Amino acid sequence: MNPAAPAYTYKQITASGNVCANDGILGGIFVSSASNTPTITVYDDAATGTSKKIVDTFTPSVGWNPMPFAFSNGLNVVVSGTVSATVGYVMG
Repeated sequence: MNPAAPAYTYKQITASGNVCANDGILGGIFVSSASNTPTITVYDDAATGTSKKIVDTFTPSVGWNPMPFAFSNGLNVVVSGTVSATVGYVMG
């Protein structure tokens, strides 16, 4: 293992939901497939709240989408369309 390489905790997603209920750092989202006019929005919330956006609504590109942002409450990812992705993050 190379200690200089970043390593993330991860959660694979295909639908909206809470990824993490603690503070931490979002590393990014790896999208393996996306169709049907997909969008993703990322919120700072310990449950499924949508009032504090970390990343505004975007159309995901297949591949690694870096998003080095801190969150203080939790990580809620909202997906529309068809998306298969892995969210990489570090818990605080």
